[in-house]
Amino acid sequence: MIRINLHSLRRRLDLYERLMRLDKPIGILLLLWPTLWALWIASQGHPDPMTLWIFILGTVLMRSAGCVINDYADRDFDPHVQRTRERPLAARQVGGGEALMLAAILSLCAFVLILPLNREALWLSFPALFLAASYPYTKRFLAIPQAYLGIAFGFGIPMGFAATLGEVPFLAWMMLAANVAWAMAYDTEYAMVDREDDLKIGIKTSAISFGRFDVIAIMLCYLVTLGLLAWVGHRLGYGWCYQAGLIIAAMIAGYHYTLIRNRERDRCFKAFLHNNWFGAAVFAGIVMELNLAPALGH
Repeated sequence: MIRINLHSLRRRLDLYERLMRLDKPIGILLLLWPTLWALWIASQGHPDPMTLWIFILGTVLMRSAGCVINDYADRDFDPHVQRTRERPLAARQVGGGEALMLAAILSLCAFVLILPLNREALWLSFPALFLAASYPYTKRFLAIPQAYLGIAFGFGIPMGFAATLGEVPFLAWMMLAANVAWAMAYDTEYAMVDREDDLKIGIKTSAISFGRFDVIAIMLCYLVTLGLLAWVGHRLGYGWCYQAGLIIAAMIAGYHYTLIRNRERDRCFKAFLHNNWFGAAVFAGIVMELNLAPALGH
């Protein structure tokens, strides 16, 4: 009897892991990179260790909660999409009420986690939660819901500045704008994979809205992202290390063009996953600029 219960518990936890997408960490990374950009810039390369760990763990928790809410919102659509039909909610392996309870627990844990932060960061956690919970429903009425996703995925930027400086400078909002453009680029690549299915079921995505200009739009979004980040570096007086990070990120974006130009599903999905390295390149440039360049006397 005990073995049966343990087996049932293990199977349930496996379903929750898949529902939270812990088996697919790319979403965590795409959410984490802009948060790390902000924490390093706001702290001039020396983020408080406790604050850093709070944001890292909070990112995992909120991304997990967001995935659960997303699958709950799409539970009647996902069975008709080839890539998502086996998700636990779509396959009716997890109930709707059970999923909402899981999302609530994850959100509560994230809120408890940030309680040691200052009042400014705590206040910003409320719009962050609203953005994460409402994004899945924007696919029903927004032509480009990826822009909304960019705000939700980038809200760690103003929160990081608030937690570090007690305020959110204009520069932080420009970084958030850069993240919106980046999210539009990588999530359009993602949407290109499901375009045919989304057209059948009536979901709105940027891949559909951009139509035959989708590839051009993606590359323009990368250009806007890099342009805004270059402006941030200029305002802060950053030098060659930061610029090198942006150049590498630009080369990565160029590689993505070679993957998506023929609109093949597998290659578009590969480009989406590869955006982890775009975010990492920008972060590496920031770290080198703030931690390595001073040691070298630049």
